[in-house]
Amino acid sequence: MAERPEDLNLPNAVITRIIKEALPDGVNISKEARSAISRAASVFVLYATSCANNFAVKGKRKTLNAGDVLSAMEEMEFQRFIAPLKESLEVYRREQKGKKEARKDKDKKADSEEQDKSREEEEEEDERMEEEEQNDDEEVDN
Repeated sequence: MAERPEDLNLPNAVITRIIKEALPDGVNISKEARSAISRAASVFVLYATSCANNFAVKGKRKTLNAGDVLSAMEEMEFQRFIAPLKESLEVYRREQKGKKEARKDKDKKADSEEQDKSREEEEEEDERMEEEEQNDDEEVDN
């Protein structure tokens, strides 16, 4: 856990990037305002985490999940954010599923290539052994 409240602040670079993306071009923000938004965002994250943790505790779990966060948003009366969060969650899950399938395909391909290479090496060894046997037979004949 953090020893001081300042230790819980989000990184300034992240806050600055979010603010710049939210504001129209040409609008500036003072350092003081940026600091206030940063503190407010940190408090929001802490509060949302605390509420989500309550749902995990009620479910007798130690791990927070997406459902806990969505329930916390509803409890905190941020219903308007639930639909966009669910959409983002679905996009995230699809991306993760795609990555997992890509890894599986890559592993299968690597296994297949390894088997092909092993098969080729065995065939080459068999050919060498046959050649040696033929050479031995020829030497015996001479």
